[in-house]
Amino acid sequence: MNLARFPRRRYTPHPTPLEPLTHLSKHLGGPEIWIKRDDLTGLTGGGNKTRKLEFLVADALAQGADTLVTVGAPQSNHCRLTLAAAVKEGLKCRLVIEERVPGTYDPKASGNNFLFDLLGVESLSPVKAGTDLAHEMQRVAGEVAREGRKAYVIPGGGSNPLGALGYVACAEELMAQSFDQGVAFDQAVCASGSAGTHAGFLVGLLGTHAHLPVTGINVRRPRAEQEGNVHGLAQATAELLGLPAVPRESVVALDEWVGPGYSIPTDDMVEAVRLVASLEGVLLDPVYTGKAMAGLIGLVRRGHFKKGQRIVFLHTGGSPGLYAYQSVLQS
Repeated sequence: MNLARFPRRRYTPHPTPLEPLTHLSKHLGGPEIWIKRDDLTGLTGGGNKTRKLEFLVADALAQGADTLVTVGAPQSNHCRLTLAAAVKEGLKCRLVIEERVPGTYDPKASGNNFLFDLLGVESLSPVKAGTDLAHEMQRVAGEVAREGRKAYVIPGGGSNPLGALGYVACAEELMAQSFDQGVAFDQAVCASGSAGTHAGFLVGLLGTHAHLPVTGINVRRPRAEQEGNVHGLAQATAELLGLPAVPRESVVALDEWVGPGYSIPTDDMVEAVRLVASLEGVLLDPVYTGKAMAGLIGLVRRGHFKKGQRIVFLHTGGSPGLYAYQSVLQS
């Protein structure tokens, strides 16, 4: 794979840490668990979207855009980081906020919603669940055009083949660290949401012949639907890179830890967030990594991941969202 042929802005100057979760592993009494700290990427607050934006914003600049337009939920990490990238590059940013769970959008909320204002979002357009989001973003882009400017529209989560290259790069980085630190992994676990991280990570591991299976923990959709989304995006990403087709059986996105729905707290999520914070000093988030870690813990407890194995958990960030869930997470 030759990622150097794709324009890229560099927002994270160094590889993110790869660390053992010694205390959590001992507490669970199962496999040796490690964590890839993509909560420590660059831009405001860090997280997985930073890697995607390195490729997407480079494309926006190449096209002469002066405004980024994207969409996300009320506590969207993607919206926060897209806005932060715009600030970094001297661009404007307009956000469409989808109220995926009725009654959850509060313009005065803490967490990421507060950061939208602090970072200077140019405009914020709340819409109800079920809105045609692509159409809404094009409407906003049209407003920008009528002002004599040029918008670049980024899909939710930055999840298209170009954005997914960020996690192809992450997979290459992980395998280099694995070699450098002398640790070989048996399984990888990540949150699976808008599909770009899961798909890019999978393609990167397949492209490097890592023989490292990825278990996605779904945070939003039924398993079959999510696996179809991930597979479709993985195929498109592989085509962009000139790689062979992605085997359908390599895509796993378990849905047992979604709970009542996207962003809605669960007891398992609360336990996972509090456990990792108190044992390892690592902050997960309530929407993505909290539920993904709950899935990893559940799989260990049921014996799916066994003692003697080494598991790597991809921490995709999102900790600013914790402050909007304080009433749920505080003991």
